[in-house]
Amino acid sequence: MTGIDPRALRNAFGCFPTGVTVITTRQDDGTPRGFTANSFTSVSLDPPLLLVSIAKTAASLPVFEAAGHFAVNVLGDSQRAVSALFAGRSPEKFTQTEWRPGVHGAPLIDGSLTWFECARHQAVEAGDHVILIGRVVDFAAGDGNPLGFLRGAYVSHALEQKALDAAAGAEVFRVGAVIEADGAVLMVPDPLTGGLRLPMSGGEAGHGSLKGLSAILGDLGVVAEINFLYALYEDDGGRVQTAYYRGTGTGAAPRRGAYHALDALPWERIHDPVGTAMLQRYAAENAAGQFGIYVGDAKTGEVRPVSC
Repeated sequence: MTGIDPRALRNAFGCFPTGVTVITTRQDDGTPRGFTANSFTSVSLDPPLLLVSIAKTAASLPVFEAAGHFAVNVLGDSQRAVSALFAGRSPEKFTQTEWRPGVHGAPLIDGSLTWFECARHQAVEAGDHVILIGRVVDFAAGDGNPLGFLRGAYVSHALEQKALDAAAGAEVFRVGAVIEADGAVLMVPDPLTGGLRLPMSGGEAGHGSLKGLSAILGDLGVVAEINFLYALYEDDGGRVQTAYYRGTGTGAAPRRGAYHALDALPWERIHDPVGTAMLQRYAAENAAGQFGIYVGDAKTGEVRPVSC
């Protein structure tokens, strides 16, 4: 790819959060085949079409190109093990997974949040992948939370909601954010210390909220999208809880505050020990491309995986 770094492009694509699916079919002798994919999307309601991209290097590509039917199994947030199993090359995938055949024989994995059985509609070559388009002939949708994927890691909305529900019962609940843009983090003036801190809704009394945080960012002239929960800190014996989210900004200069490069943060001006500890962790995790949810106080706690 002339002029484009493939690894950087892959990382950029990974900034778009997706669900996780297992695509299944049967080869001519009836043997089930399947692989994990997040390159899945709906295409059309009339006719009902969806698509999935398959790498040309995939061993199962000829089987899927020849199959008359295939299924898309949308995984729930308790099915990380299923995702990992079908992402590998184990010949025992279907003996280690509970499943049943669909109306047209494609394997439907038990516990999937949603599944679609499709008739092969069209296969289109596109670079190093083949886009397989299917016409939906049967489907079912269940309750629960999806297994998500972002920046090379699983994410679970259920875990975030459980943690937030517990924290919101505190006497004081504050909501802050690590807003990143082009490798820099937004810092704003701290009226209490005269230094810098992360943007935050809520103070020493009452409750903050995401809506309040968005209003504060608007007053700062910051255009940003709040994404996922990043940390829950408790102080004063649990009386004060602070939830921090990860977010992405445009990088445009705000009216107040400024973006500071992660590798050159003004530590001497950050007097909040919670903010210091979290930014140190964020810089390390951002470099590795793997994030978790921290739960604890400024001294001790644990980083919980972002999958169930």
